[in-house]
Amino acid sequence: MLNEFKAFISKGNVLDLAVGIIIGAAFTAIVTSLVDDLIQPLIGMIIGGIDFSSWGFSIGDAKFAIGNFITAIIKFLIVAWVVFLIVKAVNRMMPKKEEAPAAPAGPSDNDLLKEILATLKAK
Repeated sequence: MLNEFKAFISKGNVLDLAVGIIIGAAFTAIVTSLVDDLIQPLIGMIIGGIDFSSWGFSIGDAKFAIGNFITAIIKFLIVAWVVFLIVKAVNRMMPKKEEAPAAPAGPSDNDLLKEILATLKAK
């Protein structure tokens, strides 16, 4: 069982996934700082100094933090945009795979049937 686990964990795709998750977590901290410290104040300045992170309303004891939701959407869009740019750059750097030449076309089904018929008639 230990050998199977060792074989599983040493596969390239598992290690790539682990590295991606770790880098993603670190990247999330950078994006959070970017949104909270740079973009959100800029948007607040543009819309008149309003800090929308505190936007929300309450119904009874439940508080609906709409501003936090807006901030989460902004963070998501930034992360999605950066991932798109990274994938696009990696795709440009990867060598393009050339398509294999098409196999020569063989005889059609009708041609094969005609050959079989001719062979049967000859016998």
